[in-house]
Amino acid sequence: MIEITGLTKTYGSGNKTVNALNGVDLQINSGMFGLLGPNGAGKTTLMRILAGIVNPSSGAIHVNGHDLTTEAGKHAVKSMLGYLPQELGMYTELTAGQFVDYMAILKGLDDSRKRSQRVMEVLEMVGLREVAKRKIKGFSGGMKRRVGIAQALVNDPKMLIVDEPTAGLDPEERIRFRNLLVNLAADRIVLLSTHIVEDIGQTCRDLAVLAKGKILFRGSPAEMLKAAEGHVWMLTMSGMEKPNHDLTVVSMLHLAEGTQYRLVGANVNGYSSAQPTQPGLEDGYVWLMKNSNQQVEVA
Repeated sequence: MIEITGLTKTYGSGNKTVNALNGVDLQINSGMFGLLGPNGAGKTTLMRILAGIVNPSSGAIHVNGHDLTTEAGKHAVKSMLGYLPQELGMYTELTAGQFVDYMAILKGLDDSRKRSQRVMEVLEMVGLREVAKRKIKGFSGGMKRRVGIAQALVNDPKMLIVDEPTAGLDPEERIRFRNLLVNLAADRIVLLSTHIVEDIGQTCRDLAVLAKGKILFRGSPAEMLKAAEGHVWMLTMSGMEKPNHDLTVVSMLHLAEGTQYRLVGANVNGYSSAQPTQPGLEDGYVWLMKNSNQQVEVA
């Protein structure tokens, strides 16, 4: 279990400060947990604090009872942690097997026979065993991400943190990666940080939305979807007409009779032809962002 209370992180000093995190309270249990938010929301800062790379400015954070604000706590958590950052530096002249073996040595796997066995196990888990002797420089983006997951798993962690893992991947690789993460969450905490709503909807039963360093929402995908009920509309407009600026366009479809807009907003006053429609997960997220100055309650 991860317990976060009143967590803040401020960068800079004097008049030039940035509050990356501002009083975050969060409890995360075993399984797949999604942290969703726009770029610059504070997600990566939170991931780096959980990984013991960055110290918080204030607040408390415990992982399986270990206090991450102490050196002893950091050491204990790092021994049970697997971490895939947004940008993982790789020695691309090494083969996949050599790189994961190198990372295993850094994580304290000293027995060469057991280490070699474990390296092959994790490469098998991510579907790369057959290319273990190929140099990483010849891998696709998706294959490199899977090497990243392999190195994160090599010490058999109880907690796995992945930061924006599917950004830039093609649809097939994104699906493969999402399925891999779901399988890994069967017996550990997997914390997925992303700005891609679909990735959360396809993998997580529990999530939080972070914006401007604050938690806007905590609940299930179904509850986030429910937050937008009564605020999603379909509207078809002809010619060069466009919806007013109070309405957020989620999607649009060009038809013979005009352009069909899917809109999120408090109301559609002035558009008598607008029809209410059932919200989707992306609609719920857009509604939360439109109300990012306040926490949205779900009945």
